Amino acid sequence: MQITGTNPHHLDGISPSELHNARLPRWLLRHDWPNLQGAPALARVVLRAGVVDSIEPMPPENTPMPADAWDLRGAPVLPAFVDAHVHLDKTFTLQRVGPIPPGLLAAIDAEQRDALLWTADDVAGRAAQGLCWGHAAGTRYMRSHVNWQVHEPPLAWSVLNELAARWADRVTLDLVAFPSLSLFSSLEDARRIAQHVARSGPHARLGGFVHSVSWSREALRNLLMVAQEFGLDVDLHVDEELNPDAVGLLAVAEIVKEINFAGRVVCGHVCALAAKPPAQALATLDAVAELPITLVCLPTTNLLLQDAAVGRTPLMRGITLIKEARARAIPVLFGSDNVQDPFCRVGSYDPVDSFMAAVLAAQLDEPFDDWSQSICRGDWLQKQASNPGNKFAWPADLVIFTGADAQSWPARAHERVLLRQGRLLAGRVPAHWCAPWMGPSKI
Repeated sequence: MQITGTNPHHLDGISPSELHNARLPRWLLRHDWPNLQGAPALARVVLRAGVVDSIEPMPPENTPMPADAWDLRGAPVLPAFVDAHVHLDKTFTLQRVGPIPPGLLAAIDAEQRDALLWTADDVAGRAAQGLCWGHAAGTRYMRSHVNWQVHEPPLAWSVLNELAARWADRVTLDLVAFPSLSLFSSLEDARRIAQHVARSGPHARLGGFVHSVSWSREALRNLLMVAQEFGLDVDLHVDEELNPDAVGLLAVAEIVKEINFAGRVVCGHVCALAAKPPAQALATLDAVAELPITLVCLPTTNLLLQDAAVGRTPLMRGITLIKEARARAIPVLFGSDNVQDPFCRVGSYDPVDSFMAAVLAAQLDEPFDDWSQSICRGDWLQKQASNPGNKFAWPADLVIFTGADAQSWPARAHERVLLRQGRLLAGRVPAHWCAPWMGPSKI
């Protein structure tokens, strides 16, 4: 096979047997992994039958290497991405909604007006574009919230269920029913919604909008009770505001503990923590840390929506207390959230772009070695989290960054090579990766 310049398109589908000198993040490695000059030693990753068969430190330089191995020369490598919180039903509607006043509630009004225009073809086309962009970026698992205005499933729910089936071999798509909390006011009404969600299949979750404008502890309790009854995991929008009196997250923790909730509860946004007195905010996180609760931070949207006012630079960042959460071993994920719709005029469905916003807004240390798991750990959305450093035989769905280094990542991270089940899916493979000992023209 000819190799010219930076890899030609005719390498599509090639399957390297091993990846040598791979720079893996510390969180993905076993606890006794050796260090070299303060960083994890480079790795030898063995791929077999579409899975990661083993990960070991690189052997001595004179050790024979397979002819079909790639020498990555220190390129950073991550598992395929998780986009933990998106809105495929609303996406790419920005160009038709017109001017929108600043803030979350104005965006909700604009979105509800636009929803009157939605048809099956409209929703399917926009959502498919979002899936295409995510897939091209390296996302393997995406979770989309879908607006519910009444107790029956909306048009977008059926459309996105069809897309989930059609895309199953490329992107695993979870769907979350996203009604107002008021629709759970009675246990009977809550049960109707949960029953529809449960009938949709194992990829469906129950959600809701927990906010001070429609706050009801009883409705929240009904939501969690029926989720428990129907065996559903829960994924909520919680305290998406900078109101120090918002109590949604603490109430979720209290009810989850009270009913001994058996599933995973995901709480997105939780911006209000950053506005509370520190002692009160940390006490809330202490309560969360005892429970199967994951937090999802949406940096791009919250930077745009929170503390927004006409003619004034925002004073607060709208980012929740993610460092304090992680210090308590609470799982924290990042998501793209809204993309080019009334809530967020920008966005790309590239988790690395959202991650960059989080690095800057929250001043994150060790982005690659530690925080990169916040766009990779799909198990943090499941009932039981695993320890990725202690097991192998996970799918060889990998993202290799050809222009970046681990110290400055996610800078220069847009150039990447994607492997799916160990086979080249997309990207330009540098010629110097491919069996240099065999000569410059063959592999």
